[in-house]
Amino acid sequence: MNLPVDPIENLATLIRCPSVTPAEGGALTALSAMLQPLGFSTERVTFTDSGTPDIENLYARLSGNGPHLMFAGHTDVVPVGDGAAWTHPPFSAEISNGFMYGRGAVDMKGGIACFVAAVARHVAEKGSLKGSVSLLITGDEEGPAVNGTIKLLEWAAQRGEKWDASIVGEPTNPNVLGDMIKIGRRGSVSGDIVVNGRQGHVAYPHLADNPVRGLVTLVDSLLDPPFDEGSADFQPSNLEVTTIDVDNAATNVIPAKAKATFNIRFNDNWTAETVQAEIHNRLDRAAARKRLRKGKEEPIDYELTWRDRPSHVFLTRDEKLVNTLSSSVEAVTGRKPALSTSGGTSDARFIKDYCPVVEFGLVGQTMHMVDERVALEDLETLTQIYQRFLEDWFG
Repeated sequence: MNLPVDPIENLATLIRCPSVTPAEGGALTALSAMLQPLGFSTERVTFTDSGTPDIENLYARLSGNGPHLMFAGHTDVVPVGDGAAWTHPPFSAEISNGFMYGRGAVDMKGGIACFVAAVARHVAEKGSLKGSVSLLITGDEEGPAVNGTIKLLEWAAQRGEKWDASIVGEPTNPNVLGDMIKIGRRGSVSGDIVVNGRQGHVAYPHLADNPVRGLVTLVDSLLDPPFDEGSADFQPSNLEVTTIDVDNAATNVIPAKAKATFNIRFNDNWTAETVQAEIHNRLDRAAARKRLRKGKEEPIDYELTWRDRPSHVFLTRDEKLVNTLSSSVEAVTGRKPALSTSGGTSDARFIKDYCPVVEFGLVGQTMHMVDERVALEDLETLTQIYQRFLEDWFG
């Protein structure tokens, strides 16, 4: 029986599946075929929600007596962009100069391929694990993240599944393999501010009310002063305005409305609720300053709408999980990884409600880029790290 012990072969198989969100593209089928010879039971589950595409997901489990480790990730990938700009076709998994090219090579089919190879090598050498391993693999991490990990976790938990720890195989290393383990993430909140004005002729401003003036005042109140200076485990909270829209093509018309969209990544000085309250308070104070123009003394008329659900800040303090992974990385690479909470959000924000979770995968320098690629040497090294972790954590 051929076991999937080679991460290069595993990854090539997965890259050749064009699984651009929300398409399954054959990736879950290919992954199931790798896992079943190892003794995994596999189940494909499709979730639906209004206004979002149906998403197919995979839950696989290799059962044993002992603790239960979850490996989590996603087989969906972002679009390739201009396919003609790629040096190698984005779904060909071609190898050149020691690199494999393809969409998803590092984000994050590569991490999945290495973890499968690590389990396969352990089974081939030891016969079995001293516990259970499950793979929780979604198909919409790169999309709205509505019908993937969050619902698959609920589905599995309702069936009685419990986990002692989890690794998410996202590409966490900024420069070289062994740089960084993510042990937490900042929270995230997004919102829209709409300022209501009065349309009119630019030559007669006393007859109109320019909402752009009001929007500038409100936006400035969110950008300064800083929300905080950081904490012991997190960098400073940071708010960015991502769009300002007026929808006005005429140069001689004062518009009726102006809109800004923002996102804040906040640390453990805040909760989602307290940071939302602070934002609302800042806007209320700025709106009452009446700084539109002379003769326009009324408060700025604005509306604030929160987008989606907030992502909550979290920090993993599980010493066994963090220390075992750190020592595994150091044993294989000779590097002591930094324990970081930097970067954006990931599906770890859902997993942390069920068990301690950390993130560790490949080097992320080419993720989402044209010519996304991974060093073949890194695939082997990551497989060895995962295998060492499996032996030590279960041992």
